[in-house]
Formats: sequence, C-alpha cells, structure tokens
Amino acid sequence: MKKYDYLIVGAGLYGAVFAHQARKRCKTCLVIDKRTHIAGNIYTYNCEGINVHQYGAHIFHTNNKEVWDYVNQFAEFNRYTNSPVANYKGEIYNLPFNMNTFNKMWGVVTPRQAKEKIEQQKSAAGITAPKNLEEQAISLVGTDIYEKLIRHYTGKQWGRPCTELPAFIIKRLPVRFTYDNNYFNALYQGIPVGGYTRMVENMLGDTEVRLGIDYLENKAQLDALAEKTVYTGPVDAYFDYSLGALEYRSVRFETEVLDTDNYQGNAVVNYTDGETPYTRIIEHKHFEFGTQEKTVISREYSAEWSVGDEPYYPVNDDKNGKLYAEYKTLADREENVIFGGRLGEYRYYDMDKVIEAALTVAQKEFGIK
Repeated sequence: MKKYDYLIVGAGLYGAVFAHQARKRCKTCLVIDKRTHIAGNIYTYNCEGINVHQYGAHIFHTNNKEVWDYVNQFAEFNRYTNSPVANYKGEIYNLPFNMNTFNKMWGVVTPRQAKEKIEQQKSAAGITAPKNLEEQAISLVGTDIYEKLIRHYTGKQWGRPCTELPAFIIKRLPVRFTYDNNYFNALYQGIPVGGYTRMVENMLGDTEVRLGIDYLENKAQLDALAEKTVYTGPVDAYFDYSLGALEYRSVRFETEVLDTDNYQGNAVVNYTDGETPYTRIIEHKHFEFGTQEKTVISREYSAEWSVGDEPYYPVNDDKNGKLYAEYKTLADREENVIFGGRLGEYRYYDMDKVIEAALTVAQKEFGIK
C-alpha cells in the first residue's frame, strides 16, 4: 500500500490547485518543492510592511468567471489595474500602446489621425507580410514607437535583435485606439490582499507539504510513496535532458529598500532604451496602494539561461517546439504521471490559465469541478 494517493512535485499555483481539488475528493497528497517556500514564482514576502513579489510582478487577470470565483475562495482581491509606463531616456509613455501613447509621440488627437500615421510609417518601411518581430511591430504601431518603445526593450528581454525573433511574440501586446491605460482587457483583475503566498497557503490548507526536497535527486524513493505523481518541474529535466535541453530566458532581480515613501509613482516602469541594462523597475507597494514610510523596488535584468539556472520564459520558437513535442511523446508514455504547469508543459501561462488547466485536469481525474 502506498502512503499517499498523489505526490505533487511543486508547491506553486498548479500544484496547489490540484491538491485542493484532490482534498475535496478525500484523496491524500504530499506536496514537495525544492525551494524553501511555497507559491512558486508568485511567492510574496513581507518587507517593511510591503508584500514583495520575489520573482517579479504578478497581476491576476482573467475573463473566466469560473476561475475568478475559484480564486476568490482563497483571497480577497483589491482593485489594482495594471497600467505600466515606459521610460525612454526620460520621456514617459503610456502602455499599452494607446491614444495617450500616440498623442505623446506624434501630437495626434483622434484615432483616425493615429491610424493614418501608423499606415504612413508602415508603407514607408515597405512592409506587406511581416517576417519577423521588427516588421510585425512596425506594421502594428509604426517606426517611431518601434524604435523608442519596442526595439531595445525586446532585445534586452530576449537577448537577440528583433530581426531574429518570430513575429508572433509581439502579437500578444495590446494596441488600442482609445485613451484607456488598462493593460489587460480583462473583466476581472486585482492583487490578493495580503499577498499571493497567503492565497496559496489557503489553497493548500492542511495538505502535507515538505520543502527543500529535490524530487529528481530522490525520484525512486519519492515515487514509492504515492500511487500517482503530478509533476510541475521542467519536462526535459524529468527525462535527464536525454533529447537535449529546452531553452528558456531567465531573470535576475536586484531588490532594495529605499528611505522614501514613493520612488517612481507607479508599480511598473519599463526602461526601453538600449543603454539601461535592466528592463524594468517594480515598486511593490503600489500593487496594494501602500502608504508605508519606506518603499521596496526591484530592478529586473533579463538573462541567458543554462541548466541549473531558474527558468522563467520558454523560448517558443520552431526549434524548441519540435524538441518539446518529442519530450511530450515521452511524457505521454509515463504511467501514473501528470505533467502540468509552465515548466511541465513548456508554455507561457498566465496565472488564470494555470488554474484553468489544473482544474480541467482535476475534473478529468476526479470527475468534479
């Protein structure tokens, strides 16, 4: 007899949702994580009374009412709306690209004027069928905005010029011909009051959790504890990189406490010039409308990834897509193992999509919602 019904590898959002759903069906679970804390990359900790997002900013947003209702069981959400700004050599522009951006860039006032300006610059660049990110960006917002707000920022993010990046990456960025500074066009949006760690704690409830445990170093012993494994780590690491390593981008953070109550006046400021080494600065207190006497900021530096580094963003180009497909074939053959989450499925997942995926798998596994 196994001691547990499920071994859940990873105490992040996917693992916590699955554990919660399993508990509702009276299943026993052991959740492990190689980190010394729960909540994965949405982990927050308290510093100077401020909930600091240790692994970068996470703003919850969704159009899925089922997901929104689900997370509201575990946390009360505030009214935070993501409205980042871009700093280009001291010039401040609104993001997403909207009428405020176009007005600041060109002095245009109406949507028609903005569209005409973009079309002029697209035509001047001779773009008909965009072949890469640079051409796709110019076709969407024109040459001026590309040069000031996209080219260098994206180059820093991905560690390669925009001409070498696929066009589809830029299609995720919203372009609006309104004066709306809300980055996410989602019905539901906010930050959990008290931080994400508390929310994940509530999801896990009384599930047994062991931290500082490296699953892959103790795989045989840990697998022997449970009937089935839910694995949310890197899929290529699970197979000991037998087909080669999938590529990621990593992020390095420099966090400091400042003796001021307001450093930059906004939670997120992107630095879009080529000379500034970091991509953005996060001022954490603004996520929860903080009034503390001090503030905490984090500078984010995009970095190349190698085995052993923290993987953040999958590089979803053709080469890695083909390699992942081969790993997925191996994963599908693994009996009694569920691969899930951003690393287990090698895909960029917003938080609501992680929850949606975990709920779908749990529903299939247990026949419940």
